[in-house]
Amino acid sequence: MKVQSPERFVFTNAFEVRDYFATRRASGCKLITTNGCFDILHAGHVDYLFKAKKFGDILVVGLNSDDSVGRLKGPARPVQNENDRLLLMGSLRMVDGAFIFREDDPRAFLEILKPDVHVKGGDYSRDILERKVVERHGGRIEIVSFLQGHSTTSIVEKIKRS
Repeated sequence: MKVQSPERFVFTNAFEVRDYFATRRASGCKLITTNGCFDILHAGHVDYLFKAKKFGDILVVGLNSDDSVGRLKGPARPVQNENDRLLLMGSLRMVDGAFIFREDDPRAFLEILKPDVHVKGGDYSRDILERKVVERHGGRIEIVSFLQGHSTTSIVEKIKRS
């Protein structure tokens, strides 16, 4: 585990996250999870994460590994490597923990963390593949709206045009 500040941590895996927050969860704190590539951090990401944090006490972000991002977004991605993305995510004040996951979807880490709430962006519906895992452990899915006009893909395209 690497400490980014006295209150912010990045973790090597979901098991470390689970163990680190176990005492707080046992005392009634609600765990919120979300996941994504977060390749080029932008205002839309920050808005999304602030909205996600409102659903509970502990916000943990699973970041897709570099290999996973490449499979999901194409061979030119990610723009930033997973260690840099992890450092940036772990430094945000609304994020209580972050880690890299290697699978293409978050179901494996959701089985470990058993969140009270799993948050996805407005381009998803409540009927996502994570739903069964989250609900089986008593959690729920929340969909939050995107900040219009902000996406990593649009930023990358704008850079290419310039």
